[in-house]
Amino acid sequence: MDVQKLKEDICDIGRRIYMNHFVAANDGNISVKVSENEFYCTPTGVSKGFMTPDMIIKVDSEGNKIEGELNPSSEIKMHLRVYQERPDVQSVVHAHPPIATAFAVANIPLDDYILPEAILFLGPVPICDYGTPSTMEIPDSLAPYIQTNDAFLLKNHGALTVGNSLLKAYFNMESLEYYAKITLLTRLIGKKEEIPADQLEKLVALRESFHVAGRHPGMIRYNKPTDNSSKEALAQRIANAVLRELENENGEG
Repeated sequence: MDVQKLKEDICDIGRRIYMNHFVAANDGNISVKVSENEFYCTPTGVSKGFMTPDMIIKVDSEGNKIEGELNPSSEIKMHLRVYQERPDVQSVVHAHPPIATAFAVANIPLDDYILPEAILFLGPVPICDYGTPSTMEIPDSLAPYIQTNDAFLLKNHGALTVGNSLLKAYFNMESLEYYAKITLLTRLIGKKEEIPADQLEKLVALRESFHVAGRHPGMIRYNKPTDNSSKEALAQRIANAVLRELENENGEG
């Protein structure tokens, strides 16, 4: 393993999530598993867009620092829970992509069957119960879904994605936010036509034939029974607020 290259790659992904507005200020964290008891991770209190390789930290499976000048994020706990429960995972990315996070705040899972790519590579994305940041509440909230999913919405918090490589974990975050954008736009338009059930079955089978790495929840609906009209009204209000925020960002750019 080229440790320097790995640290540079972590910094590169940090810049990507920062430049894509998936995080603000010092938000978010990234980790990579290098052995059963060693993990490289991003430091606390540092913008992911301005990291340098010397800032990257190594911790053990208990979160104790092995090497590095800075300290690991207190949210390393949820990364370590994933590694403990999922031996196939080699990297974890946590961020606050705005549209996906808006769905998490509205308590609306991303489980509309509208994009073949989302079905192939993500599957329906659940919302994990709210937990206080830096405590064990967030790692515990992943428990019901950790064995079947590679992307998670964290209620009132953000998103978590995992992968068999650093790049895959990051791409899952990109795909999650894109899925959220398309879902949002269909709600603004006021109409959606989901992929028919028989075609969904074909997509799931295609995923298997492609040997796509990671877990897939199939065609699970995570939505709890609710009044559709009130749910759509809430989604519309969230959509309008997010669009205003995006317009402000574009204006500043």
